[in-house]
Amino acid sequence: MKPKIIRLCYRKIIDSTATQAWDKLVFEDSYAEFLLQAQLYNQEKKYTTFSDMVHHVPAARQLHFLVSAAVIGYLKQLNDRVPDLKNNLGLLFLPFLNYQFELINSDVTNKLKHQVAINFFTDELVWHDTVNDMLLLSIARKEVTAGVISTELFRIQPFVSIYSLNEVS
Repeated sequence: MKPKIIRLCYRKIIDSTATQAWDKLVFEDSYAEFLLQAQLYNQEKKYTTFSDMVHHVPAARQLHFLVSAAVIGYLKQLNDRVPDLKNNLGLLFLPFLNYQFELINSDVTNKLKHQVAINFFTDELVWHDTVNDMLLLSIARKEVTAGVISTELFRIQPFVSIYSLNEVS
């Protein structure tokens, strides 16, 4: 197989069933920020759900961006590593370049309906080969020492997708 340059996207969904401490903090703070910011688009208190606000007040689409401010500090805690996704040795290894925050659902009267997604987009990776159900990868910008490339063996999991693919020339 000829190596290819790929970027992965991991979609992390966080809701009221979150069990990890980091996820719980993102859930709580994004909901609190949603309640605060939603007031601007729901001054007459006509709507309770995010989807109703967006349907009746199209400018409410800005809530994705406005609520994302509440999670920026938590994203910095990740040290540019995609959470949850580990190599075959059980270590976090995937660097992310950027992310996209999204409100999936929320309700000003029911916190349990609050649901967000964070899409993490990795840095460029070299996809060297597929070994059974795992990808043999290396970080594209990592230095090669004496002709040896450090690699990672990684199993694609749910909510992971190859976001872009380029042939190596």
